[in-house]
Amino acid sequence: MTALVTANDLKRSYDIRRGLFRAPAQLQAVGGISFAIDAGKTLAIVGESGCGKSTLARLVTLIEKPSAGTLSLDGLDAVHPPAGAAKALRRTVQIVFQNPYGSLNPRKRIGAILEEPLIINTNLGKQERRAQALDMMAKVGLRPEQYGRYPHMFSGGQRQRIAIARALMLRPKLLVADEPVSALDMSVQAQVLNLLADLQRELGLAYLFISHDLGVVRHIADDVLIMYLGLVMEHGPKERIFARPLHPYAQALVDATPGLGRKGRRIVPKGELPSPLDPPAGCVFSTRCPHVTELCRAQRPPLRPLDGRLVACHDAERFLDTQPA
Repeated sequence: MTALVTANDLKRSYDIRRGLFRAPAQLQAVGGISFAIDAGKTLAIVGESGCGKSTLARLVTLIEKPSAGTLSLDGLDAVHPPAGAAKALRRTVQIVFQNPYGSLNPRKRIGAILEEPLIINTNLGKQERRAQALDMMAKVGLRPEQYGRYPHMFSGGQRQRIAIARALMLRPKLLVADEPVSALDMSVQAQVLNLLADLQRELGLAYLFISHDLGVVRHIADDVLIMYLGLVMEHGPKERIFARPLHPYAQALVDATPGLGRKGRRIVPKGELPSPLDPPAGCVFSTRCPHVTELCRAQRPPLRPLDGRLVACHDAERFLDTQPA
């Protein structure tokens, strides 16, 4: 079966001005990332703030074009789409942002917000648009009488349900969720995660779920891709990574998550995240890794298969031998 989404060596860099008499610096936000997502499956992108997660989301949702690499959505080239295919591609993928209130127009009623994608992308009449909006409201747990209310009249969890409903109005096949529950209370987080799981089962959606919280990822993901400074540190099935993380950065993230930490072991990265304008010459995690060697400082490790996942670490075998399965 062909994957719904296929990314191959995606890169995105930006020229940063440093002053009138200095040459621009280049910031590589995404440094060559590959993955695939099947219909009905969830890939979680995990990492600290500034690692490139949201930039990757903008590439997949076609908000920005990659500097290099290829991206395929539902069998179509999304970087250089065939003539007349761009509109269909944009309907294939939609995004849910982190801040539900900031992503909703406060001057529009909910009904108008939900119908707007249909006005732009379809030829449906007013009554058909209203019927579809009400149907989608029901799917996300909103009542018909809320159709004419404004965003400020809803709680944070209800606003995120509205944002999810708007993203689904065009019946996309891929939903990119950029930290969709991080601004919500814990109890509301669980409700929204359950809603996303129910919608995935009902509609066959694929999710690209972006988060810094492995506790949330554990409940929703099928596969996990861990990023650091624009690069992949570890990528594979959720069960393998949570049970036995092999990259020291993945170990640190797991150890820092309540309920997931490895017994008798805890890795705490030292120092601060390096500047993306001046990344380390070798492994990008070498300045903070407690197991760093001279090889790590001198040579960037390739992303290689090991124990049913991909890992970018010269010395990953030592953790495979010492960690419990």
